[in-house]
Amino acid sequence: MRDLIDAALKDALKMQDKTRISTLRLIRAAIQDRDIVHRGAGKDPVSNDEIMQILAKMVKQREESAKAFEEGGRLELAEQERNEIAIIRGFMPKQFGDEEVRQACQQVIAEVGAEGLRDMGRCMNALKEKYAGQMDFSKASGVVKGLLQ
Repeated sequence: MRDLIDAALKDALKMQDKTRISTLRLIRAAIQDRDIVHRGAGKDPVSNDEIMQILAKMVKQREESAKAFEEGGRLELAEQERNEIAIIRGFMPKQFGDEEVRQACQQVIAEVGAEGLRDMGRCMNALKEKYAGQMDFSKASGVVKGLLQ
């Protein structure tokens, strides 16, 4: 994953795509920050799964920022955030649609053997472990809650 991001950064530098360059540098910085935290705790460098979690977090932050900019009437900044989202999503697996999220939730509920809302945490942990970066877990949480009630 790191090699893919580095190669994309080199290509962006050659093409002088300023938006792509800055976004890719932000991604690399976030990964390096996590590496430093891991090193301090005596852990291995960040894995590909953790990189997916970092990317998902970055997308979520930018979606919230874009929404705030739109509400504040700063459409050019909202557009910039959306451009960054598109670049970041290019490194993530294809996102699940609503029906795919529902099927994955049903499958995890069956695997975990969940019987009620008290098992929701176990279901969400299993979803996050199995489908990191592939779905919006806030939506998945609503689906799991609906299925468990």
